[in-house]
Amino acid sequence: MDAERLRFLYRTDQGRIDRATWRRGAGALIAVLLPLTLIWFALAPYSVHDLATTPFFAPMTILAYVYVIFYAFAVMLIVVSFINLSAKRCRDRALTPPLGLASLAPLLALLAGAAHFLQPRVAEVMSRWYVWGVDALFVAAALWTIYELGWREESLS
Repeated sequence: MDAERLRFLYRTDQGRIDRATWRRGAGALIAVLLPLTLIWFALAPYSVHDLATTPFFAPMTILAYVYVIFYAFAVMLIVVSFINLSAKRCRDRALTPPLGLASLAPLLALLAGAAHFLQPRVAEVMSRWYVWGVDALFVAAALWTIYELGWREESLS
């Protein structure tokens, strides 16, 4: 794919695209996000650092924290790209507001990730049910987004 096409798909929310283009674009973003997430899952245990049991400068802990900074930045770029891509498809489907609907699943994904991160640290005040509830909302929004933007018929307008 050339640079101009990538810029159109991921850097602006203006324009319209068909469902096949949306599927290819969203698939490319997932193909980037999936390995980055798997690496984070492998490094996440090293982010728990107890000075009573580990040295102050633990190399794997430092690596985990450096990676999580990179990972967070990459996730934000992927989310913005997904929203721009989805807004084009929402506009093609005549769904309003296109940016609002395009942002729904990514917002719930970020909230679910935050809930999974926070809950073990504040388990006495945040029930596991809360995390599952946010997960359920995210799954519902993701399934709706995939169906509406990737499999419903072409333009309504």
